[in-house]
Amino acid sequence: MLTAEGEKLMSYARRLLALNDETLRALQGERLTGEIHLGMQEDFGESLMPGILGQFKRHHPQVRIVARVDRNGPLRQALAEEVLDLALLWQTEDQGPGMGRCPLAWIAHPDLDIGALLASGEPLPLVMFDSPCLMRSRAIACLDAAGIPWQVVFVSHSLNGIWAAVQAGLGLTIRTRIGMPGNLRTVAGLLPSPGSLAVNLQQTPREGQHSAAVALLGDLMTEALQGWVEM
Repeated sequence: MLTAEGEKLMSYARRLLALNDETLRALQGERLTGEIHLGMQEDFGESLMPGILGQFKRHHPQVRIVARVDRNGPLRQALAEEVLDLALLWQTEDQGPGMGRCPLAWIAHPDLDIGALLASGEPLPLVMFDSPCLMRSRAIACLDAAGIPWQVVFVSHSLNGIWAAVQAGLGLTIRTRIGMPGNLRTVAGLLPSPGSLAVNLQQTPREGQHSAAVALLGDLMTEALQGWVEM
């Protein structure tokens, strides 16, 4: 079994091999073709996907990408059923270290006075996904450990719904800063740190040219994440 450092070295080795294969294909005039089924969390979909897919399409116009933006559970199920070739997922501790960790933050509208809410002893209003949700569980665990009362005041099935409710001042949420609307702010110091969450890029084993195309797309996604994820 590889250590965390060994997994990183293995990942780098795969990327180098994929880049080497890409160079050879370019020199030989070979064009990648086929179809890639890609899955991505909402957090990454709106912020990272347009740039990644645009760059890949410019270099490999013959490859068709079928993208799916969904929550963790459905994406993992699709991977298990080999419906997806590649998926960017949140990962729990028992599922391994992943490719890196993404810092989490309490996020609220500037007009929501967190200090006053805490001083009043009233339950902290939370805007969350419905269960099961890793970030919802993290938020509740943090507040319970600190003895801070809370109440879920808004439940959404989509990230857009979460952002809309927080922008309306209904409550605060725990998310990453990826795709955070500009009129919101992170809350630090007043609340317990939510820590970070592991993220992983999982690939369904394939063979031949299709595998090469998936590996190259994975490389682009890894590079795009470097500014957001602590590798």
